[in-house]
Amino acid sequence: MYFTDRGIEELATRRGEEEVSLLWLSERLREFVDLNPEFETPVERLATWLARLDDEDE
Repeated sequence: MYFTDRGIEELATRRGEEEVSLLWLSERLREFVDLNPEFETPVERLATWLARLDDEDE
């Protein structure tokens, strides 16, 4: 188990029944990076990965 799995599990447990828009998620990611600029690169990578999930493999 990765260390991040605990946070992911907490998210699923606490917010698993909620529905959110991608706009809401984008705003929360921007807010997080504003408060924690050292995480800019991993958040950017996650956002890019999520944005491209439906792209066909090259």
